[in-house]
Amino acid sequence: MKSIVITGSSSGLGKGAAKYFAERGWRVAATMRTPEKETELTEIENISVYQLDVSDTESINTAAEQIINDFGKIDALVNNAGYGSYGILEATPEENMRRQFDVNVIGMLMVTKAFLPNMRENGDGIIVNISSVGGKITFPLGTLYHGSKFAVEGMSEALSYELSAVGITVKIVEPGGIKSNFGTTSFDMTVDGSPEEYKPLVDKFVAGVKASEGGGADPSVIAKVVYDAVTDGTDQLRYTAGPGAQRTIATREKLSDTEYITFMKQQTGI
Repeated sequence: MKSIVITGSSSGLGKGAAKYFAERGWRVAATMRTPEKETELTEIENISVYQLDVSDTESINTAAEQIINDFGKIDALVNNAGYGSYGILEATPEENMRRQFDVNVIGMLMVTKAFLPNMRENGDGIIVNISSVGGKITFPLGTLYHGSKFAVEGMSEALSYELSAVGITVKIVEPGGIKSNFGTTSFDMTVDGSPEEYKPLVDKFVAGVKASEGGGADPSVIAKVVYDAVTDGTDQLRYTAGPGAQRTIATREKLSDTEYITFMKQQTGI
């Protein structure tokens, strides 16, 4: 039985992927910040739940040691944990900036680093980093979030060179919107204290976010793409997940920078 580690498994894609892999005979180490609150995954026979906070190096290393001790060989790692920080840069505290990159970038690197020795010593492994359509395109007020996801794209591609030399494959999955708690507990909007000049932009963006609540693909649709990335036996680097993401990225690729920015301003009404 093959084994996989999935971070951010308390909801959304992480939980969906944990169930998807378990249903197909994989042993799953589902990690999350507060495993004591989890009730669904703990009832599934071949899923084990572990405490792991990607912004806490000690937590990462402790979880990795426990998982490797319990599972032995780790065949795949899905770096899914993340969140979005949106808002006006002038009004954004430094701690929000650092948290965005600590979770989405540094946390991903540290989790990967913790499991690399096991994969390297075994001579194989698949690492899937969950990026976003937001790693290829941008929306207004997304300076921090898009910066972090563009970083995920770059570091994953660069990492693929060195890890291919030791038998490990790196892949990137780029979902669009997912039905999850991303718009609530996994989404920070910093607009309080914004200079008055930004108010028209903020009001339009906030209205757009509220209008889009409840949309997005079902996590199982994206989980299938993650499963395919892990099991297809290819060295394909990028997987665009969901029809919405495919349409958005295709549109971006057809437009120049100026055309895209004009298009996005029209779409968001700013």
